This record gives sequence, C-alpha cells and structure tokens, in this order.
Amino acid sequence: MRAPLHITIRQLEVFESVARQLSYTRAAETLHLTQPAVSMQVKQLEESIGLPLFEQIGKKIFLTAAGELMLGHAITIQEHLKAAKEEMDELKGVDSGRLLIGVVSTVNYFAARLLASFSREYPKVELKLDVTNRETLLRKLELNEPDLVLMGQPPNNLDVNAADFMDNPLLVVAAPDHPLVKTEKIPLNSLINETFVIREKGSGTRLAMERFFADYDFKPRSTVEMAGNEVIKQAIEVGLGLSVLSEHTVDLELSASRLIKLDVIGTPIIRRWYIAHRTGKRLTPTAASFKQFVLDEGARQSRKSRN
Repeated sequence: MRAPLHITIRQLEVFESVARQLSYTRAAETLHLTQPAVSMQVKQLEESIGLPLFEQIGKKIFLTAAGELMLGHAITIQEHLKAAKEEMDELKGVDSGRLLIGVVSTVNYFAARLLASFSREYPKVELKLDVTNRETLLRKLELNEPDLVLMGQPPNNLDVNAADFMDNPLLVVAAPDHPLVKTEKIPLNSLINETFVIREKGSGTRLAMERFFADYDFKPRSTVEMAGNEVIKQAIEVGLGLSVLSEHTVDLELSASRLIKLDVIGTPIIRRWYIAHRTGKRLTPTAASFKQFVLDEGARQSRKSRN
C-alpha cells in the first residue's frame, strides 16, 4: 500500500503562487514571506510527492509535468476550500463572499451596470471585474481563475458550462458626416474602398466581423488595427474610416449622434452574450446567485426591447 501524501494547505498556497508567477522572488513578495521560506515550502511539497515540480533552465524556472498536474489540483483544492467557507457563511446567514468576474472588453460597457445592480441587492459581496480581450479571457478561463465570465460565443475547444442571456448586435458605424449615412440597404461590397478600423487579434468582435466578411466574400482594401474600443470610436468620429462594433459599445455615441450606424445589408449581426464557467466547477452560493441574477436581468432586458 502506498503511503498517503502529507501535504499542507500552506504548501499548496505557496506552490500555486510560485507556479503562477514562475518566480520565487515575486511569490515571496506576494505572500509576504522570505524567499528561503518559499523555497522550503516548495521543497517539502516536492519531497512529499517524490517528484520535482520545477526545473531551472538558465535563470528561468519552468513547471515540470508533475508541476503542471499539481497546479491543477492546487487550484481545485483552493476552490473547494473557498466554496466550503462561503457555504458555511451561508448557513450562518452571512450574505457575503468574493466574486471575480472576467469579462471581454466589449461586455464592460454594461457589465458595470450589472455589477452595480447586484451590489445593491448583495451589499456585503466583494466584487472584482477583470476586463480583457477574448484571447486572454480564454486563457484565464482554462486556468479556472475567474468565478464566472461574461463573453461572446463560448470556445469549442474548452469544456465550459455556458448560458446565453442577451443579444449582442454588431453594427457598421461611421462618422455623422459620412456620405452614406442616409443611404438605405447598402451592399457590403460597395464599401470595398472604405478603410475599416478593426480590433486587435484575439478580439471576439474582430472574429465576428471576419466571419461576416467571409460570408459575403468581402475584403476591404484598407484596414487599420487598433487595440480597444475607445480608441476605435475616437478614430471613427474624426473620419478615419468605418468599423464593426457592438451596439452596447457605441450606445452613448449613437444617442449623442457622435457616431451613426450605416444600413448595411446583413446588419446588425446578431450575436449573443453568455455567462460561463468551467464544466464541473462548483459554484459558491454567491457565484450561483450572481449567475441567476445575470440570467434574470437578460430576460428582463429582452422583454423590454420587445415591448
């Protein structure tokens, strides 16, 4: 019979910090420990497992195969401990907890309103919003870092539990003085000589735009790539070109007539927003409440738009 592993929660906490940062020094700073103390905790964990968790090549350290596996287990154990605490608090009638919500940058324009409404209902919950592009969000989702994510189309190559909750219409937008502003039913191919200002690679909006263009066998002769919706909106306002952006992103600019949507055939491109987490993830009561809140709010917004 194999001897049981003798592993402490502190060892896992220290190991996870080193593994995420790939640095003993930064882990020590994060945990407010000395570097020798961090090294000792990792060494004791390696001795318990009987395998090295890190290897040093030059001045850099890397996770070994055993380290990669142990990181997954360490994250899962920490999640279970967090869930246990929140469930015990729930039984004690404590309406509290922490939530890390990952969102793609386009969702950020209404995610803040969602979180504000949720906070009014659950004032003791500590909320953190992590805003990034789709590519980075998927990496964090794969590592099971956020409690929940708000995003566009869920990935096919990652096992996730996703529920759609709201439409995400994509529009072709232009400056108010664009010559096609009052033109109806514009064929996409008539825009071939226009400059399109596009999001950076890894953006969900860009992926949706590229699929739309491919469906119509359309390729603009000129594109300008910019990182982030704000800088793109400013570029469109001053007449740099056209762009495909979420209606949620440009809602204020459209209301103020700083941007105008063009009546391009095939638009708006209707996508859906999803709330998602890794399959098998054990949601805390707080996370489950937030998920239901988002689904209910999405349904309410859908009824409002139909009326």
